[in-house]
This record gives sequence, C-alpha cells and structure tokens, in this order.
Amino acid sequence: MGDVAKGAKIFKTKCAQCHVVEAGAPHKQGPNLNGLFGRKTGQAPGFSYSAANINKGITWSEETLFDYLLAPKKYIPGTKMVFAGIKKADERNDLIAYLKEATA
Repeated sequence: MGDVAKGAKIFKTKCAQCHVVEAGAPHKQGPNLNGLFGRKTGQAPGFSYSAANINKGITWSEETLFDYLLAPKKYIPGTKMVFAGIKKADERNDLIAYLKEATA
C-alpha cells in the first residue's frame, strides 16, 4: 500500500483542481470523490457523467483505480476526464492510499 501523506500531495497538485473528497462538498469540474470505494462508475449523485463512464459498469476499488489512473481515457474511452494519467506505480499507490482514507 502507498504513503497517505505523499498521496495527499499528489491529490493537491494533480486532482484538487477538479475534485473534492469532503462529504457534502459540491462537485467541481469532476465529481466529489467521497464514498468512491465500492461505488460503480458514473454514480455520484448530482454529477453529469459521460455515457461511457456510466456504462463502464465497474466498481471502484484499489485495483480498478490503479488501472484507471494509469491512463483514464484508455480505461474508459469517451470519459470527460481530461487527465493524462499517472505513469509511476508508486505515485498511483500513494494517491489510492490517500483516497481510501480521505473518501471513507
């Protein structure tokens, strides 16, 4: 598992422009990620997802996020998320460790 503190820094620099993790916080350009783990793609209430994201039909877990964060547009072709991805496995693991804690 990754380093939560390092993951928080990665979230702040690469994700926070479009996402929040706090329960009840409004969506930004991307959906609020609170409650992410165990939720199916395209299911955060009140966010307008692409059909591709809704129809992907996977459940977010450490494994699915690890694959998705490498190359989001390859994992979900047609997603609205404009993010190239995180190539380094250790950085993805750190971010996932942070998200697991921050979105619970």
